Amino acid sequence: MSDKEVILTQEGLKKLEDELENLKSVKRREVAERIKIAIGYGDISENSEYEDAKNEQAFIEGRIITLEKMLRNARIINSDEIDTDTVGIGAIVTVEDLEFGDIVEYTIVGTAESNPLQNKISNESPVGKAILGKKKGTIVDVNVPAGVIQYKIVDIKK
Repeated sequence: MSDKEVILTQEGLKKLEDELENLKSVKRREVAERIKIAIGYGDISENSEYEDAKNEQAFIEGRIITLEKMLRNARIINSDEIDTDTVGIGAIVTVEDLEFGDIVEYTIVGTAESNPLQNKISNESPVGKAILGKKKGTIVDVNVPAGVIQYKIVDIKK
């Protein structure tokens, strides 16, 4: 795993820190207790509860390592840094689909925070890449699997 810079908003940083704290303080204890109980059932070579608990333990430890690395390599975007003249990470951008007239508001975030269901799109996603660095009123072409979508940037805000 490379030491790639992880771009986060303050909200994203807090979310990752909370997840890490929960994994270390709560989940580790829970899975250790499950392992202890499963060992009490006897022969661990054919014990599915033990096997499940060990697999969960491995997942938790892997996620802890991943989160720690992400936080070590984090660059925090503060609201002061967000420019409302051009689209950048942390900006809330309103775009209009020129074919259908749909208007959508996206928050541009780093890949670690992206959540399309909450309209938080990554700066590395097709839409994110296409609108990054553009100004209000600009029309952009977005290459998607279904073809090309044209968006007009309607508004940029913090």
